[in-house]
Amino acid sequence: MGWVCCILYVLLAFLCIFCNLGASTDSLRRGESITPNQTLISAGGNFALGFFRPGNSSSSSLFLGIWYNSINKTVIWVANRESPLRQDSEAVFTLGYDGNLQLLDGGGRNIIWSTNISSGGGGGSTAAQLQDTGDLVVKQGESNVWESFDGDSDTLMPEMRLKVNKKTGKRNVIRCWSSSDDPRPGKFSWGMDPKGSPQFFIWKEDKPYYRSPTSQQGFTYSVYFPSGGYAIYSYATENDEENFSFRYTNTSIQSRFVLTPEGHIQFLLKQKTSDQWSRLWEAPATECEVYAHCGSFGSCERFDAHSVCRCLEGFKPRSQRDWDKGKYDGGCERSIALGCGEDDTFMKLQMMKWPDHASSLGNMTFKECEMECSKNCNCTAFGYSNINSFSAVNCINWFGDLVDLVHNYTSGGFGQDLYVRVHSSELNGSSGNDHSSHKSKSRLVAIIVASVSAFFLIFVLVYILTWKYCGRKGWVCKKSTDSSDAPLLGKDDIELLQLSFRRIIDATNNFDEVNKLGEGGFGPVYKGFLSEFGMVAIKRLSRQSSQGLKEFMNELKLIAKLQHTNLVRLLGCCIEGEEKILIYEYLSKTSLDKFLFDAFQKENLDWNTRFQIIEGVAQGILYLHKYSRLKVIHRDLKASNILLDEAMKPKISDFGMARIFVMDQTQEKTNHVVGTYGYIPPEYVLHGQFSEKSDVYSFGVLLLETVSGQKNSNFFQTQLSVTLLGWAWENWKDGKPLEFIDIAIKESCDSLKVIRCIEVGLLCVQAIPTDRPTMSDVVRMLSNDPTTPIPQLKEPAFVSSNSNSSICTSHPNSKNEITISILDPR
Repeated sequence: MGWVCCILYVLLAFLCIFCNLGASTDSLRRGESITPNQTLISAGGNFALGFFRPGNSSSSSLFLGIWYNSINKTVIWVANRESPLRQDSEAVFTLGYDGNLQLLDGGGRNIIWSTNISSGGGGGSTAAQLQDTGDLVVKQGESNVWESFDGDSDTLMPEMRLKVNKKTGKRNVIRCWSSSDDPRPGKFSWGMDPKGSPQFFIWKEDKPYYRSPTSQQGFTYSVYFPSGGYAIYSYATENDEENFSFRYTNTSIQSRFVLTPEGHIQFLLKQKTSDQWSRLWEAPATECEVYAHCGSFGSCERFDAHSVCRCLEGFKPRSQRDWDKGKYDGGCERSIALGCGEDDTFMKLQMMKWPDHASSLGNMTFKECEMECSKNCNCTAFGYSNINSFSAVNCINWFGDLVDLVHNYTSGGFGQDLYVRVHSSELNGSSGNDHSSHKSKSRLVAIIVASVSAFFLIFVLVYILTWKYCGRKGWVCKKSTDSSDAPLLGKDDIELLQLSFRRIIDATNNFDEVNKLGEGGFGPVYKGFLSEFGMVAIKRLSRQSSQGLKEFMNELKLIAKLQHTNLVRLLGCCIEGEEKILIYEYLSKTSLDKFLFDAFQKENLDWNTRFQIIEGVAQGILYLHKYSRLKVIHRDLKASNILLDEAMKPKISDFGMARIFVMDQTQEKTNHVVGTYGYIPPEYVLHGQFSEKSDVYSFGVLLLETVSGQKNSNFFQTQLSVTLLGWAWENWKDGKPLEFIDIAIKESCDSLKVIRCIEVGLLCVQAIPTDRPTMSDVVRMLSNDPTTPIPQLKEPAFVSSNSNSSICTSHPNSKNEITISILDPR
């Protein structure tokens, strides 16, 4: 009997080994596979790969994943996140003969997931191995051709790298689960700034939700753990790629970063005495850490359990009513506009989280950094890193609005001094805070008194030289194409930076189509980067453009003299040979029409945003008509010429068709009618007469488009009975104005304000110019109580569907030439 027992024992041992084939190995070779009752185990036993059902429910979907083998089955990677298998699926995970890992269902009939290695194959040397770091790799010979650490996971593990390629923008991200029991991708992702800045973001869908700046382009630092050993954190640059990773000198330490379904990144550590994870750090931990919680120029500070938003010194809420209600996303605006002169100074803010959208200027002294920002009127703020031992960059500039500011910021030790440009009068008498100016009032008075004579002499000399060497008309100061960038001087001492064409080519990567923002009647517009300004929009006059040198010079002269928060800023120009180029501030949200007339994008335009845009455009036109140094009639107001900044604040652009009026002039006549179909008033089409009321008409059309979400010209073409203006009139006349509202805002809008906007829009598009309000009246009516009576409405112009065509053809002997610009932003 003994020999029988011995034989049975050998057979039983062999059977156990056979049954566990695939369970005791860490690798798969070509043609090998595992099924739901089998696993791969890493060589050190730390990790397992196999099939699992989340939530410990037998009815849950089936997933293939990797988990800690000895820690409460904590999953760190899932292959088929977007394609869960049925619980009764005959699933197979295999390394195919083409060298790709594949997840199959239905007994191998359908491919659910694959590594999709384009260079698959590799002969018999191809193998998949689960490593003791938790990384599943596909090897061909000695090379790793695929890694699970590069894939879509909710966990950042030791030795795993977050990466971004500065040249291509390609990156990997950590993506949360939909819920704690559902591995499918959720709304939040975490990764490195795709623009290559040294900072991390959590995005909610495609919008920033949390930002963590590092202040350095590269660093390596260590943290000692009481249990023994160091954690080493590294931010490195290799060729065009930047990456972040961490590792431990003591491999027994087990920790990880995980992105929760609620959008929080947590750093977890496993205690030796427990199978549970301890949370050592979490972000965002407070409201202040939520991206741009206090809006532009608003700073957040935490007191006890509460977060408080405050406007920076020298700024005020854009909407006091919203701030009183605790709605801070509208942010703040300057109390006193800057003049870019001796009245400007810098306010020092200590322990600040530096704002987003920084521009690096390189390594220089503090004074040099301050001077670089001071001499550029478009520089809003600068920072000087006090952690400069890690980086060759310590001077940072910001242009435009400052967003995502936090005071007393201590996260990661990166609270920095920030110097914000303000009007010097805003700092007078302020004490007991961290805001300090670099000029005292007494010193400023002394400088003014001592310099007035010298200034007068210099002014006279500059005037003589400008008259002598600049063109006879005294505006454009020519320069050699081989010269460096120089200021361009003109009448009324307007100074504008003229750049060489070589600089423009470098800024746009030789007008690469990737950088093209759009194209209009003037020509194409490109995104570019200039060290003086940061990101800019570069508008290049097309040689085939119907708008020529006259329109170019008109826009150059006009907008250089206009300064208002709701007008796009002209930063510089380039005039070389046949090249005529304008450089504007860059507005990342592009134009209003891209949102308003897009079925999906219009969801981003809630009622409050639309009303903010309406008010901003009205204020901008009022400035042109009444408060600017020149009385300007724009003549081409339309949705595509309204650009939007990060806070969706509107800025009027494209002054190529504008005209200057003397202050007491009310009307002018032209034989060359210009404008855009759907926005031109009847007196302009019929008689070539334009005035302030022409812009009022165009604003009325824009206002009604903003409320309805409909494009006037398209509505005109597709409706058989009425135009957009006629539709608004019929609804208002029948007592049903709310039928005119865009369905996207119908549930959330303020109905009284919407009705007031419709009434103001109808007033603006009255057929007779004298029946239309002035822009002063428009601003007043929009800001007043919506129940306040307004002038009696009459039927607007262009109500019938064929009225426009009849007007255009009813005067066959007219000599007017009509130029209709296309609807793309310019």
